[in-house]
Amino acid sequence: MNELDNTFAEIAHIIEDARDNAYRKVNEELILMYQRVGQFLSEKSKEASYGDGYIDSLSAYIQRQFPGIKGFNRRGLYRMKQFYEIYAGNEKVSPLVTQLSWTNHLLIMSGSKSDEEREFYMRLAVKERYSKRQLERQMDSCYYERYMLSQSKLLPEPLQSRQNPFLDSYVVEFLDLPDTFHENDFRRALVKGMRDFILELGKDFTFVGEEYPIQVGGEDYRIDLLFFHRNLHCLVAMELKIGKFKPEYVSKMDFCLEGLDRQVKKLDENPSVGLLLCASKNDEVVEYAMSRTLSPMMVAQYQLQLPDKNVLRRKLQELVNLPEIEGNAGGGEDA
Repeated sequence: MNELDNTFAEIAHIIEDARDNAYRKVNEELILMYQRVGQFLSEKSKEASYGDGYIDSLSAYIQRQFPGIKGFNRRGLYRMKQFYEIYAGNEKVSPLVTQLSWTNHLLIMSGSKSDEEREFYMRLAVKERYSKRQLERQMDSCYYERYMLSQSKLLPEPLQSRQNPFLDSYVVEFLDLPDTFHENDFRRALVKGMRDFILELGKDFTFVGEEYPIQVGGEDYRIDLLFFHRNLHCLVAMELKIGKFKPEYVSKMDFCLEGLDRQVKKLDENPSVGLLLCASKNDEVVEYAMSRTLSPMMVAQYQLQLPDKNVLRRKLQELVNLPEIEGNAGGGEDA
C-alpha cells in the first residue's frame, strides 16, 4: 500500500467511526424509547382500565399517528413492558442495556431463565459485539450452562410443576465433567444424569433403554431414554436437547411415539407418551408447535442444580395421586 492509499485509509476509518457512532446513538435512543414506553405501560397496568382493549387502542392510535411504524402492535407493546420490568432497578445491567440491539434483547429475554443468565449473555454480546445470528448460535449451544459447569458453579432455581406426572422444570446436577468439554460430553452427562434422576424418583419408573432403537423403512431412529411408568401403564419416551426448544422436535417425537405404539407397546398398555427436555423454551413457540399434535406430549426445560430428592419424590407422588405419599417420602423436609 502506497503513501496515498494510507492517507485514503485514514479517511475511511474516520467515516467508519462516524457511522458506528451514529448507529450506537440511534440504537441508544431506540432502546431508551422502548424502555420509556414499557415504563408507561407498566405503570398503567396498575389501573382498572388496563387490559387487552387498552393495548389494542394504543396500538391503533400509534399507527394513526405514525403510519407504517413497526413494532408497536399488541405483542410489541407487551414486550416493551416486559423489557422495562425485567431490568427496572437493576444497576448491574443498566450500563449494558443501551449497548445491545433490540433483536438481541428479545433473544435474551425469551431464552434466559434467570437474572444471572440474562446478565451473562448481555455482557457476552456487548463484549463480542454479537449479531443476532451469532448470539442465537451461542444460546442454542447452551453456552451459559457449559460455562457455568466448567467453573464448577451451580445455580439455585425454584421447582416448578404442572398437574401431571412430569415436572415442568427438571433440575439435574452434573458431576465429574472435565474442566473443558464439548457438546457431546455435555449431552452424555445430561442423558446419564436424567436417567439416574428419574430412577431415583421412585418405583413407578422402570428403565427400558438408552438410545433405544426404532426401525422404520429400514432405518434406525433412536430415542434418548425410554421408561415404563407403572401408574400410567405406558411407555415414556424422553428426548433431551442441549439448546432451546425448536418446533421440529415435536414431529420427531410424534414419529417415535408412533413407532413405539406399533412395535413395542403391548395390547393392554396405554398409548406411549413423550417428554421433550430442552435447555430453554418459549411458551408461545411451544403452544404453536403443539397445537395440532394428537400425541400425549409435553415440553419441559432442565436446569443445573439438583434439590432434595425426597421433596421431588413427594411432589411426583402427589401429582399422580398415589395413596402412600407419606410412607414413601423417605423422611425429607416439606417443600
